[in-house]
Amino acid sequence: MERKDLADLIFPDAKNTSYYEEKYPERDLDEGAIVTRFAPSPTGFVHIGALEQCIIETALTKQTNGKLLLRIEDTDQKRTIENGIQGIVESLKDFDIHFDEGMRSETESYGEYGPYIQSSRKEIYEAYAKYLIEIGRAYPCFASEEELDEMRKKQEEQKLKIGYYGNWAKYRTLPIEEAAKRIKNGEKYVIRFKSMGNEEKRFKFKDMVKGKVNFVENDLDVVIIKGDGLPTYHFAHAVDDHLMRVTHVIRSNEWLPSVPLHLELFNTLGFEPPKYCHYSPMLKEEDGRKRKISKRKDPEAAVSYYHKAGIPVEAVREYLMGVANSNFEMWRSQNPDKDIYEFPFELSRMSLTGALFDLNKLNDISKNVISRFPTEKIYQYAYEWAERYDDSLKELLEDKDFSYRVLNIERNPEIKKRRKDIGKWSDLKNEIEYMYDKRFLNKKVEYPYQVISDKEDIEQIIKLYIQKYYNEEDDKTTWFNKIKELAGELGYAKEVKEFKANPKAYKAHVGDVSTVLRVALTGRTNTPDMYEIMKVLGKESMAKRYAKAIVENNLDEKQEEKKNDDLER
Repeated sequence: MERKDLADLIFPDAKNTSYYEEKYPERDLDEGAIVTRFAPSPTGFVHIGALEQCIIETALTKQTNGKLLLRIEDTDQKRTIENGIQGIVESLKDFDIHFDEGMRSETESYGEYGPYIQSSRKEIYEAYAKYLIEIGRAYPCFASEEELDEMRKKQEEQKLKIGYYGNWAKYRTLPIEEAAKRIKNGEKYVIRFKSMGNEEKRFKFKDMVKGKVNFVENDLDVVIIKGDGLPTYHFAHAVDDHLMRVTHVIRSNEWLPSVPLHLELFNTLGFEPPKYCHYSPMLKEEDGRKRKISKRKDPEAAVSYYHKAGIPVEAVREYLMGVANSNFEMWRSQNPDKDIYEFPFELSRMSLTGALFDLNKLNDISKNVISRFPTEKIYQYAYEWAERYDDSLKELLEDKDFSYRVLNIERNPEIKKRRKDIGKWSDLKNEIEYMYDKRFLNKKVEYPYQVISDKEDIEQIIKLYIQKYYNEEDDKTTWFNKIKELAGELGYAKEVKEFKANPKAYKAHVGDVSTVLRVALTGRTNTPDMYEIMKVLGKESMAKRYAKAIVENNLDEKQEEKKNDDLER
């Protein structure tokens, strides 16, 4: 009996590999075009590291007129979840990740190099596994779980490398006739790759990110076809990347030790290996130690976290691009209005050690990103987020005209320094709620007055400003000059420098007077431009707010008197 007979027995219906080589020809692309793939398993949510990978791949394929594929690796059927593919597609679409080929839903795909889901490519893997058996580089292995457990125990006891190799590969040299007999008798088996590597030999390999790396040759006889007939990742990725004509495999460092095996598979199958690009995953600091961001421990590991927090997808993409290439931040500062994918991404500039994940930095980037948005976009994004996550904010934003004017404060395109107080939509309600009379006028407000805190002084400033100095028609310069006049009339320094030069001559200065007007109007010490706030609120609203401040100050005074009386009693 020949090896071909054994191969025919195991895979009687498998086509010749030449059929698939003709079916999936070389791609007709520009020289240097990168073809890569995002190949997740449909086993749960999309990880932030996976999104980083997709952004890197999108950048590289766009700048070389290449192709980005979405291939689903579902050969581990036990871990596959319901609607897992749909979840992947929708999560990535939310971040404007669009594929040139691949799965578009649980059942639909597009492109000429499919199927793009591994469980639908079983006959393809059979063809190449059959070929390996025919050339003597694969064989059926009948080792039971009990046999494998016993082997592992002995290896551990002898402090040897764990695995199926060399003298431990019991069925590697099983005669063809014996193997055929066992198969015909219905014994369970898997197909293993017969490695020709030598653990004592090393070879050099050039990684597109890490540069030259030294490896020990692979000598493990790994499983390539499991007992259920589906391939393992190692075998499937070699066949798929070859037939889909992938030029670059971009993946996390955790796959770096698999390079010797993968290269041996490619070489044995007669395939030209793709260029491998292994990048360091993002890390998190915990108790003084660095670790990978964990799906189990860290809520920010899931890309859905950023939607719930209301961080714009543009900000998340910018942050991840900066993590991947540190020179992106300088490029962005010089090109604030360019599309992110116009940045000339370089694999060689990727971090070798892994960047620390920094939510504070992401928030700062998000503030910058939102500051560049036109007001129409801010309103649209905020309303869409509120519809999904915050009914209270949605209620405010239902008043579109007023909300637009609120959001437009300090966002005039002519202003060079635009406001940067909003980093995520979940912050927005806190940042704008005080502007809405139906919220502000109907609740008790704590007024954090600063230098000028005497109730009579505060009431005097407010009343005089409304009665004598405020005019809705004033431009900003006139408006502020009037506050200076108000300050001077009441014995405060009209200029800060005057107060600093002679502090004993004044009770406070014009800035402190402005603070009283700001706090009484908004209940806050820090707000966007007060002149613009007053223009949006209008005189009627301002009058109500200042009256409220005076009343609540007097109430506080009466309450304080009552407390003192009670104590005296």
